[in-house]
Amino acid sequence: MQIKNIIRILGLLVALLSVTMLPPAFISLIYRDGGGVSFLMSFLFCLIAGLLFWYPNRAEKSDLRAREGFLIVVLFWSVLASFSAVPLLLLEQPNLSIADAFFESFSGLTTTGATILTQIDGLPHAVLWYRQQLQWLGGMGIIVLAVAILPILGIGGMQLYRAEIPGPVKDSKMTPRIADTAKHLWLIYVTLTFACAISYWAAGMSLFDAICHSFSTIAIGGFSTHDLSMGYFDSPLINFICVFFLLIAGVNFALHFAVLNSRSLRNYFYDAEFKAFLGIQFSLILVCFIVLASFNVYQSNFDNFEQALFHAVSIGTTAGFAGTSAGEVAFSSWPTLLPLLLIFASFIGGCAGSTGGGMKVIRVLLLYLQGVRELNKLVHPKAVFTIKLGNKALPNRVVEAIWGFFSAYAAVFVICMLLLLAAGMDDLAAFTAVAACLNNLGPGLGQVAANFAEINDFSKWVLVVAMLFGRLEIFTLLVLFTPAFWRT
Repeated sequence: MQIKNIIRILGLLVALLSVTMLPPAFISLIYRDGGGVSFLMSFLFCLIAGLLFWYPNRAEKSDLRAREGFLIVVLFWSVLASFSAVPLLLLEQPNLSIADAFFESFSGLTTTGATILTQIDGLPHAVLWYRQQLQWLGGMGIIVLAVAILPILGIGGMQLYRAEIPGPVKDSKMTPRIADTAKHLWLIYVTLTFACAISYWAAGMSLFDAICHSFSTIAIGGFSTHDLSMGYFDSPLINFICVFFLLIAGVNFALHFAVLNSRSLRNYFYDAEFKAFLGIQFSLILVCFIVLASFNVYQSNFDNFEQALFHAVSIGTTAGFAGTSAGEVAFSSWPTLLPLLLIFASFIGGCAGSTGGGMKVIRVLLLYLQGVRELNKLVHPKAVFTIKLGNKALPNRVVEAIWGFFSAYAAVFVICMLLLLAAGMDDLAAFTAVAACLNNLGPGLGQVAANFAEINDFSKWVLVVAMLFGRLEIFTLLVLFTPAFWRT
């Protein structure tokens, strides 16, 4: 194991992270909210710490192997999220404990969107910007950006890319060189963020709110600058804009690139995962609308449709925005079928290669196709059935990996939920809290419907681990606990 090389890389990454402390300091200067000093101190602390990691090991340059790639990815998220908690610890408003600061920073960087903060409207603008910025940086995986930059510094990126990009098939690249792949991903990402911000601004948000919410929308994060989330604006147009960009961000970014490269929308409709994704979202919207209309939850059918559309997509893509304004029936108070249905839908999440969480549509689709194949085998035991995506037959090793992933996902979920139950949480809150963090969703039900402020510190640390498992798609983190990984 190339320990010194890994420390060198982490030092560079922490030094790069320090630069992200400057925009909130600048925002504080504009609004004169008194939060800038903490971010400037954090900038110096992270910069010095990064240089101390890097300088003694600056000459340790060698090609990374798969093992180092996996370890760096895990350390990347855990170390950077830990350093991201520094300004939150130094701030006077809000005054956070260590557990709270780490929970908020991990939730931001992993795009989970669960928060321990209350009275968000009264926080300094610098803090509001920083939370949204964390989600934007984590949305595509900061490691992809690092892959575009680090080759210039003599660090190969292919192992990092394969360890980070979500989905069952990780060997395919959009362009021959990995750095070009990362640059194309981020160009699409930045363009969508810009378009989303302009749309929000044109729809009536302030420029500050528009930029902040574009960060968390394209990242499918769910953080907001207001306690009521999107419901603060009480605007159907803003809700529709949010839905539109959440659906775009929930699609595989490689597919977006293929469409742009070929200049043809047909690529979307040739993709089995894209069609399944839209089918799932449409079904959720339809069920929610029928139930809300049947119970007359809102005053008109238009309101029922707007809320059904917004929350089905928001929860289904694992963003977790709330769209109900003050005085309206909140999502957690809908007829019991719907909140639980949408929580279960978050297990599916977005497409592979998107900024969404969950198990990903492609995996659930392959599990369904495998189930159909097993049923067909019962009827025709001697027949040979293959699983196809479009016209392409998939090798059995991919299907086996999907089942292994599903088993590990279920095991991690059960263990985390049992730990929360042991810590004193009730069954509904424990189940939905783990679902919200493992699926990188954000809001739960019951005790954790609005925020996670009331749960104890032990439960917060368990959920931090769940966020990491969810962001790293189980295996990337789980492989570190196998003896074979550390064997020479």
